[in-house]
Amino acid sequence: MSIQSSEEMWKLLGLLLKSHPWHGVMIGDKAPEVVTTFIEIVPTDTIKYEVDKDTGFLKVDRPQRYSNVCPALYGFVPQTYCGDSTAEFCKEKSGIDVEGDSDPLDICILSEKQITHGNILLQAIPIGGFRMIDGNEADDKIIAVMKGDLVYGNYRSINDIPPIVVDRLRHYFLTYKQIPGESDKTTCEITHTYDRDEAFEVIRRSQTDYLDKFGDLKGLLTQMIPFQND
Repeated sequence: MSIQSSEEMWKLLGLLLKSHPWHGVMIGDKAPEVVTTFIEIVPTDTIKYEVDKDTGFLKVDRPQRYSNVCPALYGFVPQTYCGDSTAEFCKEKSGIDVEGDSDPLDICILSEKQITHGNILLQAIPIGGFRMIDGNEADDKIIAVMKGDLVYGNYRSINDIPPIVVDRLRHYFLTYKQIPGESDKTTCEITHTYDRDEAFEVIRRSQTDYLDKFGDLKGLLTQMIPFQND
């Protein structure tokens, strides 16, 4: 069987091989308005899972500390990277000298429906975010709603979300590293809660940082793997 194009080759590879959730999953043609997301943890998880960057498998990061569990679906946006451009935007808005945290862009997604496990993809609509700084690193948390959700799906602004929901998310991110009974050693802070336009800019910059860091992986692999073009 001859392969007529690189696109046909990639479709065949997709049938045989599991895509790495960070590098092999497309962010989507409608980004930043709608983005593909990879969910690592859900609100019922008492273990914090995260993707192993080398293998793409979920791994145990640590048990959630005491009763502190994430109040929303939580994961990252594929083919994003928090590097120089993302850090520069954070510095511009916060006035704090930071660098990127060298991770994919974090995202939490609100949904009426209970999703019982992670390691899944879903389409999300970004509506805002937290400008979070962890130590001296930019660590933005995009806030989004699940596309098509009957309760949250029509929200298009952080101001559409009930304040208590935003407060719960803020509390989680400010306390999830703390251990009761020990002195507060965390240096996490949230300097701003921003609306969708700034969320879109953070996503765009993280896409730019990804290309600067990793290049066009699909294009590079297409050049490396020969195919027959009749």
